[in-house]
Amino acid sequence: MDRRTLIVSGLATLSAAGAAKAQEQGQPGPYQTPNYPAAPPPYQGQNPGYPAANANYPGPASAEPFTREEMVNNVSDFLGVTAEAAGGAIERVFKDNGRPTAYIAGQEASGAISIGARYGHGLLYMKNRQPMEVFWQGPSVGWDLGGNASRVFTLCYNLQYPEILFQRFPGVEGSAYLVGGVGVNYLKSDEVILAPIRAGVGLRLGANIGYLGFSRKRRSWPF
Repeated sequence: MDRRTLIVSGLATLSAAGAAKAQEQGQPGPYQTPNYPAAPPPYQGQNPGYPAANANYPGPASAEPFTREEMVNNVSDFLGVTAEAAGGAIERVFKDNGRPTAYIAGQEASGAISIGARYGHGLLYMKNRQPMEVFWQGPSVGWDLGGNASRVFTLCYNLQYPEILFQRFPGVEGSAYLVGGVGVNYLKSDEVILAPIRAGVGLRLGANIGYLGFSRKRRSWPF
């Protein structure tokens, strides 16, 4: 037996002995796959309103809702109405929908001669998240005439993630009403409900139907 064969044979013997010893000690030997911990199962929780394509997305917990007191103070300060007027509107919305998971504080302008359009922009607020700038626009058709500009405070329900906002929200028929000089109406898409609150010169609840589309950037075309 030549020297090269002797060396190869010796290395093979040592490798086999090392593998056997490692197995006895419960350690992975040469060319063995270590027993890594099993990967955690996909997230099985329910995220209301989250796109179905991302149903297994291990995102953050459900959005923390706002209290009635927080909303009354914010609506009163932002719209410049009394706490009593703000409380009356909030009480009605809370009775219908409960506590909101987000709100939008912004400004808008609208006008109509039978066919109208509405444009607005503001900031979306959710707890434990940075405010996000959003824009909205949409058409309306109906018995409506005039124009106005106003501040608007929108309560958002079942909005667990900001991305869900960027879609169209048709108006809910028969949802417009007045409470203490403050106007409220509802918009809905799937499980997400929006409740815009307007006051003062911005109050105009004409007899019309339409929708609002929300976007990350300003759009000039309302449709």
